[in-house]
Amino acid sequence: MCGILGFTHRSQSVPLSVLSTALCTLRHRGPDHDGIFQCPEISLGAVRLRILDLEGGDQPMHSPDGNVVLVFNGEVFNYPELRDQLETHGHSFTTRCDTEVVLKAFLQWGTDAFRRMRGMFALALWVRSERRLVLARDPAGIKPLYYCEVDGELYFASEVKALFVHPAVSRRLCLAALNCYLSLDYVPGPYTLVEGIRKLMPGEMLVWKAGACRVEPYLPEPAPQPPPSSVEAACEELHQLLTLAVQEQLVSDVPLGIWLSGGLDSSTILHYAAEAHSAPLRTFSITFRGRSFDESNYMELVSRRYGTQHSEFDLTEEAPLVDAIENIAYYSDDPSGDAGALPVWFLAQMTRKEVTVVLTGEGSDELFAGYLTYRADCYAGLARLIPAPLRRAALYFAAAVPVSDEKIGFEYKLKRFLAGALMPPALAHVYWNGTFTESEKASFFRFADPAPLASILAGISTSNLSSFLRFDQRYYLPDDILYKVDRMSMAHSLEARPPFLDPRVVGFANRLPDHFKLRGLTSKFILRRLMRGKLPPQVLKRSKIGFDVPIHQWFRSTLRHFLLDTLSPEAVAATGLFNPAAVQTLIRSHLEKKSNLGYHLWGLLVLFLWMRRWGIALPRLDSGTLRQESSEPVALSLLPQSSSISQISSARLT
Repeated sequence: MCGILGFTHRSQSVPLSVLSTALCTLRHRGPDHDGIFQCPEISLGAVRLRILDLEGGDQPMHSPDGNVVLVFNGEVFNYPELRDQLETHGHSFTTRCDTEVVLKAFLQWGTDAFRRMRGMFALALWVRSERRLVLARDPAGIKPLYYCEVDGELYFASEVKALFVHPAVSRRLCLAALNCYLSLDYVPGPYTLVEGIRKLMPGEMLVWKAGACRVEPYLPEPAPQPPPSSVEAACEELHQLLTLAVQEQLVSDVPLGIWLSGGLDSSTILHYAAEAHSAPLRTFSITFRGRSFDESNYMELVSRRYGTQHSEFDLTEEAPLVDAIENIAYYSDDPSGDAGALPVWFLAQMTRKEVTVVLTGEGSDELFAGYLTYRADCYAGLARLIPAPLRRAALYFAAAVPVSDEKIGFEYKLKRFLAGALMPPALAHVYWNGTFTESEKASFFRFADPAPLASILAGISTSNLSSFLRFDQRYYLPDDILYKVDRMSMAHSLEARPPFLDPRVVGFANRLPDHFKLRGLTSKFILRRLMRGKLPPQVLKRSKIGFDVPIHQWFRSTLRHFLLDTLSPEAVAATGLFNPAAVQTLIRSHLEKKSNLGYHLWGLLVLFLWMRRWGIALPRLDSGTLRQESSEPVALSLLPQSSSISQISSARLT
């Protein structure tokens, strides 16, 4: 695992000090080695976390004739298979690592090599004879890659903070991306919160030559494949694919473990890892002992079943929460409104003390319909058969249900579901995973253009389950879930591998009919059927809890003063983007327990910490981009005003 960067410089060279400083910002991603390559047209750098072939494979890596230079972040799990193929073409190898296989694959197949690679990666290849730079990112978007074009030059890096070192890169806030962030809780690609900096999207490559740049997918559209003939056939195929995926991802020359939540996904990964691994495995968990959403009983049950060496960290209000949140603001390239980053921070911190690689269960929910939001999508279709006035009346009376301190209590889900049932299906789906609606933003956020968000939502073309899953695989998974895991794990120099996102498993899941994923009240139907008789019944039957924290309560207690200081009227006013009085009304409404706005306030808190930490400049504003200041107090009403883009909000039904 590594961090990579590169700066082209056709007109003006980049001082070595700039390159070295930029590389230092990525040191947490690769503390074991760093290297630099420079020529008149480009400078490349890489830091390495040694996982395979600890003595070989340092970067940048050069082709035998010196014509091609590679910097590579990630793992290609089918590298032994590719190596065998390349040897038949006459290639020889001096290392045992996958980096050399990636380089030789490009020499043999060009950019077609990317579609042959099965793994998680972001890479850059400089072809000296052609003065051509090629970037690529894995199809699931597990590993990040950012780029910026300035006056015909191209700058790229694994993290935005490395780009900030270059004097030509500005730090001006992107209002279009901020608009999306306030609604979605994450920044959807290709946007970032910094003007001019973009994400390379999953499965894309970028080719730069002579100041011209083009971006395109490197994977062809998959040919239609028939679904499995029966549930039994589907279970057998999934069994074979998970066996292969987990076996490949267990390969490591350094200690390896598994993140265990006690849920279906992580327990499934542990099951297949235990089948392929003779020695006892290490497992790691976060617990919330004494809380209703604590999963420690399930973790211990699964750990005992597979005889793992289990470690856990109990996350309470006594933990150094403020320090962790401020660190999250530093390591986040775009702030994440997902409060689940907090437990992942502590989990990664604990795990790294024992191992360097960890297998995780990410991706299963977006492949097999694991979130409660997918059931809500289905039930809302039935609710919409009820006349709208009756649905509005139900929501009106639900508003009287007392607010709970629970992480995601019944009243919270009830109110959000009823509000979503008043929206068109696509808007409702986003509502259940986001925060502020357009009408709510209008009361405190001065930027007026919802068009960027509308263009993202156009990706939900139909109201069936498959369309929602494809949308989440394209945006929510890489830009929220995988983003969170990558930043929090790599902050501690820990490599996280998600076997569910093996391309073969992804392809299998995407050709399943909807009723193999969501059947009545049963989510992830095919995965539960597969694991029947393998995992304890308690794990198969339990409801999904989600990896999160009781942020509603913590903002009313331990984190209260931190919240008030960070979102003080002075700090809010200084941005020129938000109405200070309106933001204070949001805070009071939450602290006085009139509403549960913990997730909304978390997103604002992390945003302000991030802007302060990186000295983000305000955007250029004109009268056409600003709303008129309203004297009306903000109120997060649960009653949507219309069936438009203004209805996007949050239910966190995960």
